[in-house]
Amino acid sequence: MKYREKAIRLLNKVWQPIRDNASFFVFMYLIGIFVSYAELPAGNPEEKVYGNLWLELFLDLYAIAVILMLIPRKIRRWVRACLYVIAYTTNITDLFCWVKFQSTLNPSMLLLVGETNGREAGEFFSSYFTADLLASSVGVLGLILLVHILTAFCGKTMLPAIFRRRAAAWRQRLSSLQPALGFIFLVLLVWSVVRSAHNKREIAQIFSLDTIGSVEHELTHRKCAEFYLPVYRLVFSIFSNELASKQIDRLIVAKDKVTVDSCSFRSPDIVLIIGESYGKHHSEQYGYFMPTTPRQIRREKTGLLVPFSDVVSPWNLTSFVFKNVFSLHVAGEKGEWCDYPLFPELFRRAGYHVTFLTNQFLPKAKEAVYDFSGGFFLNHPELSRAMFDARNKQLYRYDCGLLDDYDKNQQQYNSDHNLIIFHLIGQHVNYQQRYPADRHHFRGEDYAEKRPDLDLSRRNVLADYDNAVLYNDSIVDQIVRRFEDREAIVIYMPDHGEECYEGSRGFICRNHSDTIDYDLAHYEFEIPFWIFCSHKYAAKHPDIFQQIIRARHRRFMTDALPHLLLYLAGIHTKDYHAEYNVLSPDYDEKRPRLLKNTTDYDQLAKHGK
Repeated sequence: MKYREKAIRLLNKVWQPIRDNASFFVFMYLIGIFVSYAELPAGNPEEKVYGNLWLELFLDLYAIAVILMLIPRKIRRWVRACLYVIAYTTNITDLFCWVKFQSTLNPSMLLLVGETNGREAGEFFSSYFTADLLASSVGVLGLILLVHILTAFCGKTMLPAIFRRRAAAWRQRLSSLQPALGFIFLVLLVWSVVRSAHNKREIAQIFSLDTIGSVEHELTHRKCAEFYLPVYRLVFSIFSNELASKQIDRLIVAKDKVTVDSCSFRSPDIVLIIGESYGKHHSEQYGYFMPTTPRQIRREKTGLLVPFSDVVSPWNLTSFVFKNVFSLHVAGEKGEWCDYPLFPELFRRAGYHVTFLTNQFLPKAKEAVYDFSGGFFLNHPELSRAMFDARNKQLYRYDCGLLDDYDKNQQQYNSDHNLIIFHLIGQHVNYQQRYPADRHHFRGEDYAEKRPDLDLSRRNVLADYDNAVLYNDSIVDQIVRRFEDREAIVIYMPDHGEECYEGSRGFICRNHSDTIDYDLAHYEFEIPFWIFCSHKYAAKHPDIFQQIIRARHRRFMTDALPHLLLYLAGIHTKDYHAEYNVLSPDYDEKRPRLLKNTTDYDQLAKHGK
């Protein structure tokens, strides 16, 4: 009997937090479930809500209810009121963003809000807060809020006597069922703790990190943290912006220390084309079995386009590549990328007109943490002004949009001495969306002989990727065409490689494992890289042209690209180091090429081949 009483008391205590905060628990649970399902993409059956939503939400609300129970009753109601304001505000905001932008709260959206002035805010409200919101899920959430207010403040006085009597009877019944309810909730509590443990650990891991890059890398893992509630997404966005802000501060310090001793403007027009998700093993120019690069091959045959045979990317994530390629820091040096100047700053300080045409890194509301991590320093107002004289103002569905943009704004994008950077969307997944329908050249059945190991569905994906590579071939050729009659040098490099069912590996995109083996390095870090000299440039700079030809088989990693660019421009500065310039006789070809700052690529290649 004694143990039975103790068990009953324990079960009553398990039930008590919910009993004492019943309205809070019911309505917070309701809006959590409602918003999660309301934000499912329409017409996409593959998208599902977070698998542990029901249990983890129960655990979170139960934990809050326990804390509330420990607070004195007089203070508890005010604490609960604050929680209501936070919950409804973040949920309505998150749902509004979904309805208007098809995006939940994210770091980029928070960054845009912080950079919005009063006039822009007024225009935003007048444009987006329209009557149709009432008929959307935002209106439904508002209705839930209204019902909650009515039940909280008007229930006891406005309900007819019969309903008040029935409510009292129900409370009496529940009181007698407390042990049974306590047992049910104890089972649910244990179950929710078990099912939620992994996500809670991952969330704690995210908030223990100290750079936005490490946060992004953590989120690339297959079982990464799931910020399944709007308030979690808001806290994560604030945290991400704080981390980015710290690196921005260091970049500004580095910017203010930039000095240029002199500049000879050795190359009047320097064009850098940065591709996307393009491994050299899908380039016909590097031996691929499909004709994916006919135009680049034709230019190579003229002798003016020189492909390099042994080039790797420092990372297989776009954002990490951009940080390493734009910074004069190279892998193995002390400090971090954000402690060094960004190469466009030196070009502008030297007197070059710098243009940045990107089809990825423009600030926008619907942006994943990966784009935020890659673009936050490029889009920061002070740093952007220090780096660029001109930028495009919109993104395009296909990369040909950047060509049209350049053609329409040539006066804005060109001066006497130019550095022009084209950043393409390239072969970024989803591959089928990276080329126009009328440029569909390869088909799944074309691969039956060469890739009999793949079923038709995968061959179709492979065909889509190669079509994107072929379309990319036309885009880079068109960029070269716009400069071939000028005294120009053009450099092409994708950010990193890509896997598309290579060998027997059986997956697409990239593997973000911390362990890098030879196959991963082979497919995801080895990239095509070439330098094109116009006829006029080659004739006027035969020494540089010959240096390029002699360097084409040197080992190179693209984190050292800024030092090559500074040399081509004739910029003399303490930040330039000849040992990192692949054209220099002082180039250190034995420098370890550290993939992800950890793994020596050349040691992998030595043992992997």
